[in-house]
Amino acid sequence: MSGSYCKSLYSFSGDQHQQGLTFEVGEIIRIVHPLLGGWWEGELDGVRGWFPSSYVQVLEKTASMTSLPVEDVGEPLPQHWKCYMSPEGRRYYVNTSSNETTWERPCRVPETPNTPLKHKNSLPTGTKAASLSLSLSLSLSVSVSVSVSLCLSINCVTFPLPMSTPEQQLLKPDEWSYCDYFWMDKKDPQGTSCISGFEVLLQKQLKGKQMQKEMAEFIGERIKIEEEYAKNLAKLSQIPLAGQEEGTLGEAWAQLKKSLSDEAEVHLKFSSKLQSEVEKPLLTFRDNFKKDMKRFNHHISELRKQLVGRHSAVEKARKALADRQKDLEVKTQQLEIKLSNKIEEDIKKAQRKSTQAGDDLMRCVDLYNQSQSKWFEEMVTTSLELERLEVERVEMIRQHLCQYTTLRHETDMFNQSTMEPVDQLLQSVDPARDRELWVQEQKTGDIRPVDIEI
Repeated sequence: MSGSYCKSLYSFSGDQHQQGLTFEVGEIIRIVHPLLGGWWEGELDGVRGWFPSSYVQVLEKTASMTSLPVEDVGEPLPQHWKCYMSPEGRRYYVNTSSNETTWERPCRVPETPNTPLKHKNSLPTGTKAASLSLSLSLSLSVSVSVSVSLCLSINCVTFPLPMSTPEQQLLKPDEWSYCDYFWMDKKDPQGTSCISGFEVLLQKQLKGKQMQKEMAEFIGERIKIEEEYAKNLAKLSQIPLAGQEEGTLGEAWAQLKKSLSDEAEVHLKFSSKLQSEVEKPLLTFRDNFKKDMKRFNHHISELRKQLVGRHSAVEKARKALADRQKDLEVKTQQLEIKLSNKIEEDIKKAQRKSTQAGDDLMRCVDLYNQSQSKWFEEMVTTSLELERLEVERVEMIRQHLCQYTTLRHETDMFNQSTMEPVDQLLQSVDPARDRELWVQEQKTGDIRPVDIEI
C-alpha cells in the first residue's frame, strides 16, 4: 500500500499524535507507511506526519480517476468549486467550502442557483452518503488487510511476518543471549498446551535450582561418610591388637596405630569444612535463587495478563467499528433509495458513532501497544537478569566444587603426613638389632652345656 493515495474524509488537527499530519476534508494524501493498529504515515504538500486510517478513503489505482478531481473543459470554475467523475462516468461538481453538490456546472455569475442532485444514484448534499460509507468500509478493510499481511498475533502477542519486514537485528549479537531467542510460545512437550518463552527460561532456572539442591545433598552424603569414617578410624586406633610387639617393629606398629587417630582427626576437619565451605553456601544460594524466580515469574505473568486484556479490548473495539460501519452502509443504501432529512440525520449520527468507534479502536490499540512495549522491555530486562543469575549460579557452584577438590587434596596431604613417621620407622626396622636388644634384656646365661666326663 505504500506509495498509494487516499482522500481525507474528515479534517484532522494532528494533536492526537506527536508527529501528526494536519489536513482538511477532501485532501489527497500520499500513503508512506501504513502501520498496524490504524495509524498511517502520509505526506501532504511535502510535509510528512501520522494520521488515523479511519479518517481517509484509500484510492484504488483502477478507480482513482473517479475519486480525484478531474479537469473541466471550458471556462474556469468559480472559487471553491471542483469537478469530479462519478462511477457511471458522469461529471459532478462539489463546493469544497459549503459541501454543496450538483450535476450542473456552476455558473460564475453570483447568486445563480444550481440544480441539486436528485437521482437515486446521485451523491447526497455535502458528499456524505454512499461514498462516505464506502470509504469508511474500504478504510477498515484496508486496515484489516494490512494487519493480516504485515503481522501475526500469537497468543495476544503481535509479531511481524518474515517476508513483510527487514530482518531484525539481535539485541546481543554473537552471545546467544536469552533476550534474543525466547519471544514466541512453544508447544509443551508434556501436553497439548503452549508455554511461553519466558516459562521455558524459568524452567531452565528451576531445573538449575533442583540440580544445585541435589549437589548440596551429594556433599551432605559425603560429609556423613567422612564423619563415619573418622569415627571408625578413631575406634580402630584404640584396639590393643598386636600390642605386645617389641623392638623397632613394635615401635613402627605403635606409630601406625597412632596415625589412625591422626587420620581420623583429619577427616573430621575435612567434613566440618565441607559443611561450612561447600554445603551451606550451596543451600543458602539456592534459597535466594528461589525467591528471585518467584518474583520474576509473578512480574512477567502480570504483564502478560494485562497484554491479553488489552488485546481482547482491541478485538472488541475492532468488531464494534465493523458493526458501526456496516450500520452506516445500510443507512446510506436507504438514502440512495429514498431521500429524506431523517435518513440524512441517521447517517450523520451513524457517521459520528463510526468515528467514535474508530477513535475507541485507536485508543485500545495505543493501550495495547503500550502494554506490549512494557512487556517487551521487562522481558528483555528480566531475561538478562535470569542470564546473569544463571552465570552467577554456575560460577558459584564451580568455585565451591573447586573448594571441595582443594579440601580433598589437603586431606590427602594431611593423611600422607600422618604416614610419614610410620614409613620412617618401617624403613628402620632391623631384626638383628631387635634380637640384640631383646637378648640383652632377656638373656639367662651365655655358658653353654658340655658333655659328661667319666
